[in-house]
Amino acid sequence: MLKYYKEFFSDYDNASLYQTLILLAFILFFVGLFYIVWKKPKGYYKSYEHVPLDLESEEETDEKNTIK
Repeated sequence: MLKYYKEFFSDYDNASLYQTLILLAFILFFVGLFYIVWKKPKGYYKSYEHVPLDLESEEETDEKNTIK
């Protein structure tokens, strides 16, 4: 499918420069994202660690209270 559009995407001036810049921006974005996630302190997500389990236990206690 891309072979039909290949001439439109590569038929303008400085096509390789634009493609290189977009590739570098893409790589820099993911390297930056990885760096941000890597530099979070170890306890950053500690409060969120058991949230799904806490919600289930709250629902069970609510069900027990409403049944009585």
